[in-house]
Amino acid sequence: MFVLWMLLISGKREELAGLESRETELRAQFTKEQERAVNLEPLKQQLAQMEQVLQQMLRQLPSKTEMPDLIIDISQTALSSGLSNELFEPEQEQIKEFYAEKPIKLRMVGSYHQFGAFVSGVASLPRVVILTMHDINLKPKNKTGGNIRAGALELSGTVKTYRYLDEAEVAEQQKAEAGKEEKK
Repeated sequence: MFVLWMLLISGKREELAGLESRETELRAQFTKEQERAVNLEPLKQQLAQMEQVLQQMLRQLPSKTEMPDLIIDISQTALSSGLSNELFEPEQEQIKEFYAEKPIKLRMVGSYHQFGAFVSGVASLPRVVILTMHDINLKPKNKTGGNIRAGALELSGTVKTYRYLDEAEVAEQQKAEAGKEEKK
């Protein structure tokens, strides 16, 4: 009888030990999920705030209709700073996820201080203008003729300015991205 009792109980004890172990795992998982749930609402609020700030910042960038005037303003700022525009060539706009990038090839000649005045002038334009400079060379200008002063520098390369995409452009971009995903 004792042997029979041991056989029945020992099987149940193993089952109980397994269930107790599973209970411990589930309690730990529950505690972890509960901690995440407690932080969920503040994280949602923080995300909403960040999205609002992003939208405000994007609205400060020039729009599609303001871009041609902005390019003219940048060119005029170079001229009013005393720089000579040897090349100022806007290139094809490149559409990104929620903004567009406008590369501009340029070659300008002037003094160090004139370049400083140009950058300062661009920074003070009414719209937020972000100029990133790529493949820029700044070197002494060779006197090959004309009105080039001694000590003149030549700046050549590509600058990029940015604008925000309006809602229709964002929707179009998302549709194009979805089309790319379907083809994969």
